[in-house]
Amino acid sequence: MGINSTEVSYGFGQMGSVFTDTADNPIQPPAGKVFVAITFLAATQLESHASATNSGLVADTSDPNAEYVGTAVAAHNATIDQDPTQQTTVTGCGGQTIDNANTFPQGVTIYGRWTRVEIGNGKTGALIAYIGD
Repeated sequence: MGINSTEVSYGFGQMGSVFTDTADNPIQPPAGKVFVAITFLAATQLESHASATNSGLVADTSDPNAEYVGTAVAAHNATIDQDPTQQTTVTGCGGQTIDNANTFPQGVTIYGRWTRVEIGNGKTGALIAYIGD
């Protein structure tokens, strides 16, 4: 017998979705929600400004016990080869930021928690972002 749990389903994007194929036009989930998955419908490059923390793929930082990939901050980026004590129960090592040289191929879905996503200025692409708690 299956369990009908809204907690689980809301965490997996069953609260709606947003489509975009327009560059330099950020999308955001409703207040208090995040994007929990993003499916790329065409090869897509995201916005990436080294100095901007609110463009491109913006990771949710509300939980101090989790890190998610993004275009402004690298997740799990401790340099363990230089200092093994930097790796913790939360932070791994070797992670890098997603920059505008990275292309997500058509059909790829990424999972995490993001508060904003934006196709790169002057770039092409299309995606659906799924909303969750």
